[in-house]
Amino acid sequence: MTEPMLSTDVQRPETTVPPVTSQADARIRVNGLVKRYGTLEVFRGIDFEVGAREIVTIVGPSGCGKTTLLRCLNGLIAADEGEIWSNGTRVTEPIAGMAMVFQHFGLFPWKTVYDNVSYGLRMAGVPAAEIARRVPHFVNLVGLKGFEQAYPYQMSGGMQQRCGLARALAVEPNVLLMDEPFAAVDAQTREILQFELMRIWEERPTAMVFVTHSIEEAVLMGDRVFVLKGRPSSIKETITIDLPHPRTRETLREARFAELREQVWSTLMSEAREAEFKLET
Repeated sequence: MTEPMLSTDVQRPETTVPPVTSQADARIRVNGLVKRYGTLEVFRGIDFEVGAREIVTIVGPSGCGKTTLLRCLNGLIAADEGEIWSNGTRVTEPIAGMAMVFQHFGLFPWKTVYDNVSYGLRMAGVPAAEIARRVPHFVNLVGLKGFEQAYPYQMSGGMQQRCGLARALAVEPNVLLMDEPFAAVDAQTREILQFELMRIWEERPTAMVFVTHSIEEAVLMGDRVFVLKGRPSSIKETITIDLPHPRTRETLREARFAELREQVWSTLMSEAREAEFKLET
């Protein structure tokens, strides 16, 4: 099925994201987080905050714990030490107001687009009238209007990921967690979805934590980039991305974008090259 094509270069006034200035401004607070699997310590000493209108992207070598960190933030797995707070609630299990988009879509193959998008609302006990109002809105927002009765097997990978995004947005979260959401689609579709997500975020800004292996994607999407390094890993550097919003394809051609991409690359790849030739003991 043909991937919906929407414009990504709509001109909008430039805006900037206000920095987190106090704990009251933070939508997420993480203090001293440690995660172990048996004797393997995945990460330690993770501390950060994410503002209510901020996108934080996380990069790091394979196996450094990026996805594990995201699952801890969502309460899907428990940290061994430290605390996670979201909107004044300590996260020890999945909580309302937080939604996650997975790399491999996570759709129910026996459900239509409409039923997949409405699933989280039904589980939350949202009244049927409110579901009927919200679902068409978010299906339209991600560009799937007209495909409400399609099943996942009938759709392209990009359309399936749009459906997964609509399902997450439908619960109207104030924290959105993205686990390499575009890694399973082709390069062209990935670029389309990147700018679609930025468009949606501009319409409904919220706190977002975005895990990716792509340095370019991290710089394009993020207001700050956290670079995870080490064994166990920790946040070795935080790079502020001082590119204005909205970000379009023109952003990719800016000299400042290239400078920031090189800064992240240099920070990350210095350790990646060492790890490439390191024998396990």
